[in-house]
Amino acid sequence: MSYYRHHVFFCCNERDPPERCCANNDALAMQKYAKQRIKALGMSGPDRVRINKAGCLDRCEEGPVIVVYPEEVWYTYVDKDDIDEIIDRHVIGGEIVERLRI
Repeated sequence: MSYYRHHVFFCCNERDPPERCCANNDALAMQKYAKQRIKALGMSGPDRVRINKAGCLDRCEEGPVIVVYPEEVWYTYVDKDDIDEIIDRHVIGGEIVERLRI
């Protein structure tokens, strides 16, 4: 059994221009937003949900990216609405958000 029910990693890697990177797409702000939202929902901690920053996840060309474990589902996103949808439908509801999946 996993220590967390869901472990969500946000790529927050920063690359030198002209390379694409998740950091240039507000990845850090989106990670902070997701972490605050999970805490507000009372879902953070052991046997619940953990939202983490990650270094390069090596998919910046498809980014910004997050990966949700234990399902190993990779997503891209544009804004807080997309983050909310991933939290609501996948993390809470157990449904993969196909429109954001990469």
